[in-house]
Amino acid sequence: MQLGAHTLRLRPREGHELRIESSTLEVSPPAKVRWHRDVEGNSVAIATFNESTRSLKIESQVMIQQYNQQPHDFLVADYAVAYPFRYTDEDAISLSPYMNTSSAPESRLLAGLVDSVWQTGEQIDTFALLLRLNQTIYRTLVYRMREEEGVQTVDESLSGGTGSCRDSAYLFMMAAQRLGFAARFVSGYIYPDSPIAISGSTHAWAEVFLPGAGWKGFDPSTGSIVGDDHIAVAVARLPESVPPVAGSFHGPPGATMTVDVQVIEQPAQ
Repeated sequence: MQLGAHTLRLRPREGHELRIESSTLEVSPPAKVRWHRDVEGNSVAIATFNESTRSLKIESQVMIQQYNQQPHDFLVADYAVAYPFRYTDEDAISLSPYMNTSSAPESRLLAGLVDSVWQTGEQIDTFALLLRLNQTIYRTLVYRMREEEGVQTVDESLSGGTGSCRDSAYLFMMAAQRLGFAARFVSGYIYPDSPIAISGSTHAWAEVFLPGAGWKGFDPSTGSIVGDDHIAVAVARLPESVPPVAGSFHGPPGATMTVDVQVIEQPAQ
């Protein structure tokens, strides 16, 4: 089997809420690994191979320090405290890629979901509206682990009443954008206290830009706001833009893949 280049998005996003203490990336067979940051500021590794092999193993170990213990402790800019509001002209330019829903087909089911959380003319606290949307999707979709590639359409999720974490996150994004918010997709890890973490796989949620507070995470799979139990790895305008591992190989058919994610809390020193 000859391996093509593989793109790896496994390193958490650093910032004032998260700091990486140590990080190792082991690839077998040996690979040349080059790091860069993409247009979203995600850390991306490109692994290239020279020798053929019968298997590929990628193991990433990262020790982090989390500081996002109070995710509700933030201030929204005065003009955005109550919904509806409009982003400033300057912000709207930068946020426009995350607000563009023109390419999405009109969905009466999505319109019905949005109408169930907000009626035209209603004045509501902006954050309370987003929490309401988050809880509504949490109650509407039954979590179901899916091995199939890609993300369900909003109609598939709403008509079927089930979805994986990435399906719920995408539905939240589409609903938030319909309400006029800038929203983006997040891929990462979740602490295993959550009942949906038992699959040992990566996790997905959504972020909305709130003026004065920045990008705030909402997890419709758990019905919660994102805090120190969530570890963001990559953000993107579209879910398909940030697979944790993407690559190709030339060889006989019948390959299998195993994925395992473990998030372990270390005792305080």
